[in-house]
Order: sequence, then structure tokens, then C-alpha cells
Amino acid sequence: MQQEIQQSTPAVPSQPERVAVLLMGYGEVESYEDFANYNEQALNLLTAKFAPVPTWIYPPLAKLLALFDLHEWGHQHGNFISPHNAIFERQRAGIERCLQQKWGERVQVFKAFNFCAPFLPEQVLRQIKSQGFDRVLIYPLLVVDSIFTSGIAVEQVNKAIAELTDAAEEHWLKGLRYIPSFYNQPAYIELMAQLVEEKIAQELADAYLPSQIGIVLMNHGCPHKAKGFTSGIYESQLLYDLVRERLIYRYPLISVGWLNHQTPLIEWTQPNAQLAAKNLIDLGAKAVVFMPIGFATENHETLLDVEHIIQALHRKHSDVTYVQMPCVNDHPAFLQMAADWADEQIAALLSEQARVVNPSLAVPRQPVHSHDHHGSAHHGHSHGHSHGYSHTHRHSFHEHPHSGRGHSSHS
Repeated sequence: MQQEIQQSTPAVPSQPERVAVLLMGYGEVESYEDFANYNEQALNLLTAKFAPVPTWIYPPLAKLLALFDLHEWGHQHGNFISPHNAIFERQRAGIERCLQQKWGERVQVFKAFNFCAPFLPEQVLRQIKSQGFDRVLIYPLLVVDSIFTSGIAVEQVNKAIAELTDAAEEHWLKGLRYIPSFYNQPAYIELMAQLVEEKIAQELADAYLPSQIGIVLMNHGCPHKAKGFTSGIYESQLLYDLVRERLIYRYPLISVGWLNHQTPLIEWTQPNAQLAAKNLIDLGAKAVVFMPIGFATENHETLLDVEHIIQALHRKHSDVTYVQMPCVNDHPAFLQMAADWADEQIAALLSEQARVVNPSLAVPRQPVHSHDHHGSAHHGHSHGHSHGYSHTHRHSFHEHPHSGRGHSSHS
């Protein structure tokens, strides 16, 4: 995938108080030659956080999975090329357009992909630094905040920043902010429900009663155990509940459908999307709508996996109508709301005083134990423990792993 990093109009480095918005997604490979490398990165960053697989097996496993990807993408689907990266670029450009209507050239949006060069976070942050930006807004364009989505985004950003920083000099970053997920944002919930209602009105309302129309609201599957990380089941379930609440009074046959990866030894969320649709058919659905609510950008899973599910269902229930809906992608309303969610953090970055960080001061402090002993016969002990470290607990990364098979999602 040979592309130049040309995303935004180069800015003059001397301009003060500008914000670089780092819009982050997974990215998807666009040629077979990239599969093995993509898979190995996904195994290291994603699978390692929930699957009991030794790291030494990642390189050969990545190559083996690439063979399966070639068979599926190349042979089964006629040299399928994922539209994910092109759609994400349209999302980047659209969000930048909306932001610049308010902020002008003080704000620029750069895209970064977790697994796809030349848009890896380290590469894009190097570009941001070279253009003179010293304030960055980390913005994973992923529906559910999780260790497998936003978590690895922050992990990669931290690694990239470390590589781009000279410990002996004042830090080049003067401001840093972060936008978590939008699974519970009212505007997003309303848009999901609106898109389903519009599709039903266009294609199904004339032929089927509302009680005969089944709706599968698709989330990305989550493993129940993830090595101490929360995998995002709660957030994804809440997303489903909020959209369901908006639709249930008109359309009683609604189910969550999880797009899982069929990995051995891992317990995934249920029902999977195929079982969810079957259950609705058993309850009398004559038409089934598949709507991806846990994915903002079209990808291999929302396209090929759902296509496989519909084909399997059609073989057993050929009298049922199946409707496969797209992700929100570059819908104008979504681009505007995504820009609106960034406004508060951009305003803070532009207005707050530059924070000077000196990396040379980042010396780990060791625990200090102070023991004062008073008295003798009574052995009165006063123990004052002063620990040169503090404990701060923030739980923010929850959800959506990938199996390391040349696909991206959640975007």
C-alpha cells in the first residue's frame, strides 16, 4: 500500500496555538502482500491481550492466517479490496472541514492507522511534530472505548511520543487531550435509530407488518475474559439497549448480534449475529435488517462476514427477506457530530497555558519506609509509611479485540 502522507495543507511552523487532531482507526490491508505483516502487528497488539498464545508463534501464525485471508478475499470474493481506508479518509476530510468552519486553519486533522503504513501513529506524529504543532488531540474514531480500540491507540501514541522525544530537552508537546468513545452519545444513538427507520420505510414497510420485521443491531464481539482488562461488553450492551429503546415500540423483534471471531478456547459474547437472526425468524420475522451500530467505518467484518451470515441463513430460510445496511461511514450528520464532540477539547487546548514538561525529571521514585521506635519495655511502635508513589485508577479502555486475521473493525 504505497501512499504518500498527504492529509492536510502543510502549515507554517511558526504559527502559535494550533491543534493537530489525531484521528485514529485500525486501517485495513489493500493487497495480499501486506496481510502477514498486518496480522503479526494485530497479534502483538490485540490478541496478546486476551488469548493464551505465546509470542514466538506470532510470525508463523500471521503467515498462516494470511493464506486464509488470500483464500477468502481473493478466491471466495473475487479479489476483494476493502473500502475501509478510503472511507476513513473521507471521514477525516469531512471532520476537518466541519472543524475548520469554526476554528479555521488553527485546527488540522491527521489520520493514523494502528496497523497500516505509511499512516502508523509514529509516522503521523513525526509529521505533526515537523509541521510545528505542539498541541495534540488524540481522537480514536471508534464507537466503544476499550483496551482493544482506544487502549491500543493510546499505547501506540505513548510509544511514538517516546521515540520522538529527546530526554535531555524540553518536551515538544505543550498540550495533550483525548476523546473517549461515543457509544452513549445521544446524537449517535438517535442517528442509528433514524437510519434503521428510514431503511425500513424505503424497502420493507409496504410489504411487512412492523411485528414481522426483525432487526439485528450488530456489535463487535467481545471475549468474556481479557487478562484483567475489561473487554467492552458493558459498553456495547448499553449501546444496544439505548438504540433498542428508541425502536422497540414500533418494531418488537429486535436482538443484539455480536460479530465474533471464532478463536479456540475463548468464550465470546452471545448471541452471534447469525443466531440472533435465526431466533428472530423463529419468532415470526419475515424480513431481517442487519444494522452495524458498533462500527463507524465499513470494514471486512461488516461486509464479508455479514454477507456470509446472510448466505447461510438464506439456505435454510429462503422465504425471508434480508437487508444488509452500511455503517454510518461519512454520513454528513455523523461527520458534524464527530466534529462537535471535539470542540470542547480543542477550545481547551487553544486557551490553556502551554505546559512545559521536562523528560529528564521523569525519574522513578522508590518506596521510602520510615520507622520510628518509641519506648523500650512496652515496645511501642509507631510506623509511618511514606510511599514515593501514588495510585490513580482510571478505567477507560474496554472492548473489541481482533483475532489478527487481516481485518479491522470497530471503526
